[in-house]
Formats: sequence, C-alpha cells, structure tokens
Amino acid sequence: MDQTRRPTGALSNTRPPGDADAIALGSAAFRRVNTALFGAGLSTFSTLYCVQPLMPAFSRHYQVSPADSALSLSLTTGTLAVAMLFAGPLADRFGRKPTMTGSLFLSALLVLATGLAPNWQTLLLMRALLGVTLSGVPAVAMAYINEELHIDAVGLGMGLYIGGSAVGGMSGRLLSGVLADFWGWRAALAAIGIGALGSAVIFWRFLPTSRRFVPRPTPWPAALTRLHEPFQDAGLRWLFAEGFLLMGIFVTYYDYLGYRLMAAPYRFSEAAVGLLFAVYLVGIFSSSWMGHMAGRIGRRKVFWVPMALILTGVVMSFAPQVPLIVLGTTILTFGFFGGHSIASSWVGRRAQTKAQAASLYLFFYYLGSAFVSTGGGVFYARWGWAGAGGLICALATLGLFISWRLRGLVPRHALVVNPDHTPG
Repeated sequence: MDQTRRPTGALSNTRPPGDADAIALGSAAFRRVNTALFGAGLSTFSTLYCVQPLMPAFSRHYQVSPADSALSLSLTTGTLAVAMLFAGPLADRFGRKPTMTGSLFLSALLVLATGLAPNWQTLLLMRALLGVTLSGVPAVAMAYINEELHIDAVGLGMGLYIGGSAVGGMSGRLLSGVLADFWGWRAALAAIGIGALGSAVIFWRFLPTSRRFVPRPTPWPAALTRLHEPFQDAGLRWLFAEGFLLMGIFVTYYDYLGYRLMAAPYRFSEAAVGLLFAVYLVGIFSSSWMGHMAGRIGRRKVFWVPMALILTGVVMSFAPQVPLIVLGTTILTFGFFGGHSIASSWVGRRAQTKAQAASLYLFFYYLGSAFVSTGGGVFYARWGWAGAGGLICALATLGLFISWRLRGLVPRHALVVNPDHTPG
C-alpha cells in the first residue's frame, strides 16, 4: 500500500510517512495539544448537552410534551450529524485549527442567543443552528490527533480529548440544572455560553498550528462521493453501527431519567437531577484508561467489556431504590465513555482514509442520539420508564452482540499483507 497517497475528500488523511516530525508522547507540544483539545471537548459538549436537565423546565415554560422538549437536544444532534459531512471539505480549505476555532466561538455566541429566545420555535431554531456550528470540532479534532500526534500518543490523546468531552457533558448538565433551579433556565444558558467563550479562547491560544497538513481546496462533489469508501470495510460498518447505538443509548437514558426522578415517588428538584450528572467524572477516567488498555491488549479483546457494562447499568436502573439507580447510571456512564474511546480510535486505526471514516463514525454517532432519543420519548410517554428503559436495554443487548462478533474481525495489517482476505 502506498502510504504517501493523499486522497481528496472530506478531511483527507494527509499524514506523511513516518513519525519523525510528529508530536511525541509527554512532550511540551503534547501537553499543549491536550490542554487545547480538552478545552474544545469541554466547550463542545457543555453547549450541546446543557439543555438536557432543562427539558422539564422547557415543558413547563412552553407547555410542550417531553418528546417535544427533547427536540431541543435531538434537533442539535441531528443537524450536527449531517453538517459534519460538510465540515471536512471546509477544514481542507481553511485548515484544522481555524475551522475548529471559528466553530467554538460561533457556538458560544449561539448558546447566549438561545437564552434570549422569545418562543419555543426560536429556541429550536437556535439549537438547530448550534448543531451546524458545532460540526467543525469533533471530526476535525479526531483528524488532527491522527495527523499530528506520534502513533504511540494517539490512543492517550484521543482518550484525553474524550475525557474533556466527559467534563463538558457533565459541567454543562450539572451547572445548567443547578443554576436553573435558583435563577431560571435563561440564566443557566447565559452562564454556559460565557464559559464556552472562555474555552474557545484557551483553545485558540494553546493548540499548535498543523505541521503535517497543508490546507487546500477540495471539490465538494468529490468530497461527498468519496464517503462511500469506508463502507467497503465490514469492520468499519459494524463500528459505525456501534457508534449509533452507543450515543443513542446514552442520550436517551439521560433524557428521560430526569423526568422519572422528578416525578412521583422521587420528586427530585432540578438541582438534584443536575447533580446526578456528576457521575460523568468516571468518564474522564474510563475514556483514557480503557483507550490505553485497548491499545496495549487489543481493541477486539477489550471492546465487549464496556458494552457489557452499559447493559448492566441499564438493567440496574429498573430498581426502585435511588442508590441502585445511581450505581447503574455510574456503570453505564463508565461503559459508554470507555466504549466510545475504543471505537473512535479503532476507526482511525483501521481506516485507510482515516478522517473520512471519522466523519462517518460521528455522523452515525450523533444520528443515533437524534433518532433513539425521539423514539425514547414516544416510549416514555406511553409506558414510562418501563418503555424507555426497555428500548435502551434492547439496543444495549444488540450492541453487546456486535462487540462480541467483532472479536473475530481480521486486523487491517493482516488484510494488507494478504490481500485475498475480505475485511471483517
């Protein structure tokens, strides 16, 4: 295989052969990259998920159903999924850092504007536009990590970026829930927006400019037509499916757990529901630890473990006792961040056109959030937690089955050595 081949298309993989000029593990540049991408993950996911604990407040303020209130998140993730397919050519034209920097600043301003929305339709419009602006970070960040970091540093770098995402998801949900309980949801969104602006400044100041990528225009038709290439690998197709299931399960679980705990017999306040998101702290550990372990032991041998933990956590959530619900939520959260860390790095390692595959993985990842969350709202409205939790449990079982099947996946290097093998 010609390692110097530079395919055109969405987020083309332009990594030159060898790692002589790559950012080494433990270097000062590596610490700057991690600081910047940690801040990017924090900003992106705090602005994305800050509405999750506010959904009951939206239902009361705008007189909308739980399923309609969930649109404040599912619309954002839906537009994010589609827009990421176009973020690649944009980053090819303007560069990795400028694209991500612009995305972070625009997203922060949109969150501030959302807090001023006069009606439900305007709020949903702002949230849909947020998905478009956020699209310039996730896939581009994954491409930057694979291009700029030494191969030995990619696993830890990806894990730390996802750790920042965990902190962002936690802080966005926790702070918005607590602040809304005391000062209202508009003040909560204002605080999240100001924090996102600060993170954008940190990112702009700390992230080193790309050294292993040269911005160049990429024709939009060519960028989109090349997106079919990763589907030729059966292993990548299964990993895309796992991304869909991972995010769909995770977001749907947290979407309707708040409704359950604020209803009888629990009667949690918004602040108490917001504090539940503190279990995201385990994601900071699990994403980096499980990503590192998968790199050492092998992703095929490890991936089924987080999927089994997710199923275990969902099953435990059916218990009526609050301590068991919290424990199940913690186990599910640990499994989710570990699973996402392994799957996302596995996509980058297995794909020949790495960044195109990363864009598609994240497309299905966020598409799962939009579709499963909306369906979970219908199930919750009809059958309560038994319906929403049952749907999540079925999807978690499917995810575990796929991860077990992936244990027999033929490694990419074996396919290169022996071209007679069929992928997967």
